[in-house]
Amino acid sequence: MRDNGRVTSATRQPETPAAAVRPRLIATDLDGTLLRDDKSVSPRTVAALAAAEKAGIEVFFVTGRPARWMDVVSEHVHGHGLAICGNGAAVVDLHGGPGAHRFVKVRELARENALDAVRLLRDAAPGTVYAVEQTYGFHQEPAYPKLHIEVPDTLAPAEELLAPGLDGAEPVLKILAFHPELEPDAFLTLARLAIGDRANVTRSSPSALLEISGPEVSKASTLALCCAERGISHEEVVAFGDMPNDVEMLTWAGRSYAMGNAHPDVIAAASGRTVANNDDGVAVVVERILAQTL
Repeated sequence: MRDNGRVTSATRQPETPAAAVRPRLIATDLDGTLLRDDKSVSPRTVAALAAAEKAGIEVFFVTGRPARWMDVVSEHVHGHGLAICGNGAAVVDLHGGPGAHRFVKVRELARENALDAVRLLRDAAPGTVYAVEQTYGFHQEPAYPKLHIEVPDTLAPAEELLAPGLDGAEPVLKILAFHPELEPDAFLTLARLAIGDRANVTRSSPSALLEISGPEVSKASTLALCCAERGISHEEVVAFGDMPNDVEMLTWAGRSYAMGNAHPDVIAAASGRTVANNDDGVAVVVERILAQTL
């Protein structure tokens, strides 16, 4: 199912103090948050998530990763098996296992908007190069550096990759924009000013690599949709993150935690802070929540 409707519920309003509300859902980023730097999930973290689900608290993985990169947590999905991928562009059922993930919801980036974003950012930041993420495919410009773990399906200018009719009806989830010289946060600010409301721009990489999604598509807005479908309020959500693409989600959730290794903007957005990803910061908080609520 594709869903591009306007989402207004991802803006949090102050209500009941979050600490007084029993959580019903844990939303956690992966890289730099749940995963250690070696991309493993520690036994302590696995045990904490399993205990949360046994206690009736649902767990959502909320990541910038595409669905095909979710094998790293596929064996830890327990009962739910759902993940928000591509910074909110897709909700994916992981039950099928590696290579058999099912798309439950897709919030695509319209090709017209993507082409506008490419043009506007090329003008604002000459030297920017692009890659295109689709539900199953990955395509890039010839000059785009080898930043990812896979071989692209197509090498061509972004304007050709985004041309109407390419790959049939397969939707575009996001475009990636890399600049070889600009500082990452400066590039993000410049891109947001240049692109405006044509798309949502964020970043999760330590390099000058931006992730460009459909207007109003973010981890927060898609998480809000998923929670509304389950009758879960933002007050009942505990969220974890470390990079700018987590800021909206951490602002929206009733309780939120910046990792000890988090970007300054994330620390400012979160209502709390935990230790670093390599020190099992998510597990530390989940264990404390379970001790307080059981």
